[in-house]
Amino acid sequence: MLFLRFLFSKFFLKQLLLAFLVALGLIILSLRMLDKWTHNGQTQAVPDLQHLPLAILDTLLLSQQLRYEVLDSAKYDPSLPPLAVIEQNPLAGEQVKINRKIYLTLNPSDYRKVSVPNIIQITKRNAASILKSVGLNVGEISYRNAIGKDMVLELRYEGRKIAPGTVLPKTTPIDLVLGNGRR
Repeated sequence: MLFLRFLFSKFFLKQLLLAFLVALGLIILSLRMLDKWTHNGQTQAVPDLQHLPLAILDTLLLSQQLRYEVLDSAKYDPSLPPLAVIEQNPLAGEQVKINRKIYLTLNPSDYRKVSVPNIIQITKRNAASILKSVGLNVGEISYRNAIGKDMVLELRYEGRKIAPGTVLPKTTPIDLVLGNGRR
């Protein structure tokens, strides 16, 4: 009986109301601080960083209040200079908050080199799959008189004859000289 009387007393109800108001005030204050801390509603467009060198990214992203992190560079594009941006996430033009981290994939500065396999006297079809399996590409194909039709007679790189075992960067195009089936 005393406990029920205490629950409905003015003193307890005042304390309960005061605790509720303090809790409500703390929740409202926390939400406002969270909005300010997370820059809620403040967005900007991500710049296009494709093909830009790493050296200028610091100043460009710092001026736009963005950060970046370089991801492992497993891709190689021989048409781009070393340490140029190949991919970015988020993409250019997307809206992000201030101080957002942009993830970049860069063109490696020194790409892995592979040994040219011995594909002399192998058919063009098999030679292409062997070159692809080691990471090299088939370049130009030319023919010359030889009895073996579509048999690899010679390997060339940048117009010069190369021997099997030559070490070249991965994705390098290798030109093939094939037989045309005539004597």
